Amino acid sequence: MRKWKKGDFRGWAAAVLAGFMALSLASCGGDTDPKNLITQEKEDVRVVNLFSPMEKSDPNAKNTARSASDLTVMMAEEELGVTVAYKTYTAEDHQDKTYDDVTLERARNNMDDLYLLNPDTLLALGEEGKLMDLSGLESTKNLREIIKIANTVDGKLVAIPQEVVAYGLFVNVDLFREYGLNLPETPEEFLECCRVFKENGIETPVGANRWWLETFIFAQAYAELYNGGNTAAEIAALNSGETRYSDYMRPGFLFLQELIDRGYIDAEKAAVSEAIEAERPDFLAGKTPIVMAYWGAANTETAYGKTDFEMQVIGFPSSLGQMPVMPMTGFGVGVNAEHAEDALRVLDIIVSDRALQVYSETNRVISPSKNIKVDCVPALRPLNDRIEEGVYVLGSNAGMKVEQWGNTCLIVRELLNGATVDECMAAFDELQDAALNKP
Repeated sequence: MRKWKKGDFRGWAAAVLAGFMALSLASCGGDTDPKNLITQEKEDVRVVNLFSPMEKSDPNAKNTARSASDLTVMMAEEELGVTVAYKTYTAEDHQDKTYDDVTLERARNNMDDLYLLNPDTLLALGEEGKLMDLSGLESTKNLREIIKIANTVDGKLVAIPQEVVAYGLFVNVDLFREYGLNLPETPEEFLECCRVFKENGIETPVGANRWWLETFIFAQAYAELYNGGNTAAEIAALNSGETRYSDYMRPGFLFLQELIDRGYIDAEKAAVSEAIEAERPDFLAGKTPIVMAYWGAANTETAYGKTDFEMQVIGFPSSLGQMPVMPMTGFGVGVNAEHAEDALRVLDIIVSDRALQVYSETNRVISPSKNIKVDCVPALRPLNDRIEEGVYVLGSNAGMKVEQWGNTCLIVRELLNGATVDECMAAFDELQDAALNKP
């Protein structure tokens, strides 16, 4: 395994930007070739440049996530008399730059005003002082406390989302019933379900990609940390070096290694597969009973919003049962943005309660506002019930000195490419040591 250097993981993250576009939006990367980057040729007198991912899927399919966000942007345009110019990016394949790579380049060079940020870019740009403090916006008083905690860097609220992104396991309930299986709660039960599927001719029980396998890790690593009543003290111990991230992560990595060794996950395929694109056909055809995705994928036909079987979205297996995983994304404003004042005003409107009500009702998602609740589709009720009970883990937390989502994603890729669990744990130790030695 390669030797990890300080900063190797910064600017990398899995695809979690379901808060603005659905599907494989942020899971894709690429360079700034004109075929991938859509620019605004002409600027109006008052313009706000928004950089975000662009969906790569069936152009004729209805994308409710995009429609919902457009509605809120139009509210801001009409009220403020500005034009929001979309600048977007997607990748051709896994060999291109990631969306995060391009976001970092653009934000560091003040190329846009508003940015839709993944957890790792949010943390990196926040630490570099490249993002404005948003705590003074009127809309922030309505945010859930978890949003403020997860998106605060060095005492500054640097990003606000339009939805709380929750990840879960999308399961074909009909196949579970066919083989007399209950939906799994624990890692042991999950392995048993995979065994039964495999022995009954299902070649690969779990459809995976190169972005989201870290969700299994987080569910097992942090179930007790976030739900055991001692969260602040445990995070403080990690930040001081008293405890090691590798000790938390090891059980999840051992679990993934067992899934690979038993052939329940195709590691070689997963290592080069974009989110949803590779596993979706077999899942919809009833050939693969289990995939992982985010909440919004259950609402759109470009992902899993229309199946010929009963689908449910449940939490990942953990010691505390089915566990939702919630990374935080959000909109940030560049500290040296050319149109900073208008960008802040636009953001304040699109994350206001009245805009979030429209967004949440259209897209049927969890709102970042504590004042808004929306009924979800039946498939999402198991996941939603756990979240409403306050049972979940964070896949990203700016209060941790080691960035979680992007780093874990990359180390999981090393496992997929043949690294040992011990080598992966050494990578976490090196990241933690580097974080503790920061000036």
